[in-house]
Amino acid sequence: MKAARLLMLFLGVLVLAGVVWHLPTPGTVRADEVEELQKQIDELENLKQQSESATKPLESEIASLEKKIRSARAGVESAKKEAVELAESIDDRELDLAVQYEMLTLRIADQYKKARTFSPLMLVIASQDAANITKDLAYRNSVKAQDNKLVQSISSDIVQLEKDKQTLEQNQVLLANLQKQLDSQQAFFEEEVLKAKVYQNDLAGQIAALSARQQEIIAARSGGFTVSGDGELSDDSMGSINNFNATAPAGYFGVFSFGAYSHRNGMSQYGALGRAKSGQSYQQILSAYYPGSTIQTDYPAMDQITVSGVGSGSFEDWYLLRIYEVPASWPKEVLKVQAIAARTYAIRHTNNGQSSICTTEACQVFKNEPKGGAWAEAVAETRGMVLTNGGSPVLTQFASTHGGFTRTAGWDTTDGGGGSDLLTKAYERIGGSPWLYKAWWRQGYSSSGATCGRSSPWLSPEEMADIVNAYVVMKNGTGEELERVTPVTTSCWGGNPYSMSELRDVASKYGGIASAGSVSVSQGEGATNNVTISGVSMSGSDFCKAFNVRAPGNLRIPQWSGSPCGGAFFNVERK
Repeated sequence: MKAARLLMLFLGVLVLAGVVWHLPTPGTVRADEVEELQKQIDELENLKQQSESATKPLESEIASLEKKIRSARAGVESAKKEAVELAESIDDRELDLAVQYEMLTLRIADQYKKARTFSPLMLVIASQDAANITKDLAYRNSVKAQDNKLVQSISSDIVQLEKDKQTLEQNQVLLANLQKQLDSQQAFFEEEVLKAKVYQNDLAGQIAALSARQQEIIAARSGGFTVSGDGELSDDSMGSINNFNATAPAGYFGVFSFGAYSHRNGMSQYGALGRAKSGQSYQQILSAYYPGSTIQTDYPAMDQITVSGVGSGSFEDWYLLRIYEVPASWPKEVLKVQAIAARTYAIRHTNNGQSSICTTEACQVFKNEPKGGAWAEAVAETRGMVLTNGGSPVLTQFASTHGGFTRTAGWDTTDGGGGSDLLTKAYERIGGSPWLYKAWWRQGYSSSGATCGRSSPWLSPEEMADIVNAYVVMKNGTGEELERVTPVTTSCWGGNPYSMSELRDVASKYGGIASAGSVSVSQGEGATNNVTISGVSMSGSDFCKAFNVRAPGNLRIPQWSGSPCGGAFFNVERK
């Protein structure tokens, strides 16, 4: 019965192994896709539990069987060894019996002859006295008795030898069959265990893929692309610090990003605007954002450039006139800075015309129609100017708003430092960037993006505690506990997330909190070092990840510096 139950359990595992899963491909996270993702997580977890229930007793039985097989195999080997020794003994005994048999034959023949020729009368005549007669008769009887014993012994040995031969032959057949049976059983169970392990490994791979998909959700909220300032950035006043101070209920929280959708390398376009408004020349602005570079006017730049999906044309008179990175209405000094940066970027990116360049913000924005106006003038006035270092073009990256700090040049402020007055002295504030300090809560980055049913970006004490509990579980929880840490707003993200009370119960095992009542934030060199909420301390990166994976609606910290939330620079305010 036990074997039958184990077989049924294992057949269940094999049936489960027939399930084929289709994981979503990476890309934009959709609500229906996330819902399907959560369903797959739940079903995979169910399969995982069934597989474990089926394989645990099977593995225990297999382990016991393997022990028995090892013992039986050792017995077989011992029996084989004894059989070999018996065979060698039989060979030796056959040789010995052959010699003894020959001697026995001679003695029997001799006894036969003596019996036929023996005459008591002749013995009396030949003997000198009665004593000799008695002695001779005793000798003859003794020899005859010894010969009879030898005959009996040899006959017995021959009979035993034949029995041993038969036993050896039977044992050899039995051992061969037993060895074949053991080999077959071992091969069967090894194959079945391998199937179970392959299935379990496949499950583990699928669960790992789903975990990677959860990381993709984080990445989707982390602003892993740049936005240029060609059009004035939309100003969503609902996410401003002024609106927080004016409308957020007491005790509520706001999470504000310093800059967004930026690699934070090279020039801040709104920072350049602020510097131009402060009276700086294009040379000063370029020096500030690309330290160590010089403007070279005689660089042997390419005459032609190939644009992916568009074609080829003159580098100066066709391509550069169609770059859309900053508004043509901005000051001429900013346009010159952008023209030189765009020219240098294209030369470096294409290896001076050896390869093509794309048309999007992944490279720099190109539209197949002249921009005209002041932009055309800036391109003409800087014709041939290239930023170089040691004779080679530098990497002139740029984005709209870095958040008062660049990874390549440091603080982008009027006094070159950070501090608590960062927002008052940042050149991006002078330039008027609405993204310098903002709470992100709408879909995308327009002021009309969907809000997922929320009326504001502000978080209640319970909602902020939920973010903290997400961090606690993400750091300390089991894989099974982590799977449901996703946004509670299923209307946008779907799935089967923990409710706030459910997550609170899970986090309570690891030091979670019921309500958030205090916050302190430690800032560093262009990055948030530490966030402490109601006694729970987190690194800036860890808080950012927990926030981006659990925050309700479309709330997020859209910062990416090489990895999701890497070097995230943000602040948490409490009303």
